[in-house]
Amino acid sequence: MPVSDAMVELWQANAAGKYNHPEDTQGNATDPQCCGFGRLETSNDGICTFETVKPGRVPGNDGTLQAPHLSVSIFARGVLKRLATRIYFAGDPANDEDPILALVPVERRATLMAVANASIPSDWHLDIHLCGEHETVFFDI
Repeated sequence: MPVSDAMVELWQANAAGKYNHPEDTQGNATDPQCCGFGRLETSNDGICTFETVKPGRVPGNDGTLQAPHLSVSIFARGVLKRLATRIYFAGDPANDEDPILALVPVERRATLMAVANASIPSDWHLDIHLCGEHETVFFDI
């Protein structure tokens, strides 16, 4: 069933892979058009649409690069702690090298993959499932 009163929050790097945050000390420039944060409520149909840029690769803790992704938090009634997940981009070759995605069993990774719209390739879609057979992978952070 759609969740009509959830809050979806995104954190992301800009297209160059830099977060708009003082702790990101990379040499890449920040992008004034990409604040790197968004928060929206879901509609009565459980839908939430963000317009943003596809993020670039960001450094991982071990010096590797992470695949482009959005960090997502879900807040909803009956959920006592936020649900943390990520959105990756299906078909991105960097997914095979991502150290966080590698922690997810192969058969569950599809729950984190946004899929491009065939007629509008810059539009991506992902259904987030809070439970059930297709439950999205959530991270214990």
